[in-house]
Amino acid sequence: MEQQDREVLDWPTFGRAARELAQAIADDGFRPDLVLSVARGGLLVAGALSYALDVKSIHMLNVQYYTGVDERLDAPMILDPRPDLADLSAARVLIADDVADTGATLEVVRDFCAGRVAEVRCAVLYEKPGSTVTCDYVWRHTERWINFPWSSLPPVTDPAAPVTG
Repeated sequence: MEQQDREVLDWPTFGRAARELAQAIADDGFRPDLVLSVARGGLLVAGALSYALDVKSIHMLNVQYYTGVDERLDAPMILDPRPDLADLSAARVLIADDVADTGATLEVVRDFCAGRVAEVRCAVLYEKPGSTVTCDYVWRHTERWINFPWSSLPPVTDPAAPVTG
């Protein structure tokens, strides 16, 4: 896949994107009681939104779906440990992820929350046209594969990983 066929998000743009996404949520009048991060891609998004929206409670749901560039499992799988939402029946929850690609992951997370919390809304940096979930808050729409700053380089445990700095 050529670089021009990709959406490239760098760290400074991520900072602006997260702030703009948080502003859209605030302008809409939604005041979440907790942010539910979809790990791993949503971890940084959730952290940035929680600070910008002054939400101290963050939970994480680890969902495995992608195995490589445009390669995925047959269906998303929620991995343990799962957050205990038993005492959150009155909570307003903001699900945060990096991208709504097929929408399958967000569907699994919304279903996980269904009946356990008072209200659920979704916020993503990017939403693709093929997503089965229409997110409540989206920073950008794109059809292209996205290079995120946290996942564009190989892991440092990879001997071929470039050394930067």
